[in-house]
Amino acid sequence: MIIDTLANAGRYYSVHSRIREAFQYLMDTDLAAIAPGKYPIDGDNMFAIVQEYETLDMAGEQMESHKKYIDVQYMIEGEELVGHALLGNQAISRAYKEIDDYIQYEDSPTFFTKMEAGTFMVFFSTDLHAPCIRIKEPQRVKKVVVKVASFG
Repeated sequence: MIIDTLANAGRYYSVHSRIREAFQYLMDTDLAAIAPGKYPIDGDNMFAIVQEYETLDMAGEQMESHKKYIDVQYMIEGEELVGHALLGNQAISRAYKEIDDYIQYEDSPTFFTKMEAGTFMVFFSTDLHAPCIRIKEPQRVKKVVVKVASFG
């Protein structure tokens, strides 16, 4: 798990062979103007999902993790809490399905961080995360998630 600002992205280029390309997409794209939707970067190897939504109450939400893709999440506008835990012996509430690449967990996050505009978070397969959580009151946010195939 990596949490930082886009200004420091260069520090993490060596973490994965494709991570630099994901950060470059975030730096080269007019994210303020981009509409919600899915944007191809390199076929199934890398693509971006732009989302706009209202943040949610943690009650009823669950942590998730992914096997096929690394998540590079970047907050364009607004702020939210993200719950975290490291993969251990958590109870699985939804088994993995390759078609949508996620597992959900019954356990509560062990800690939370605040994700503000200009902040990114990188989640690998052992990084459980519960994004989209309201801080006090629900608020509208705009975020992009770059999905990077974990192989290669």
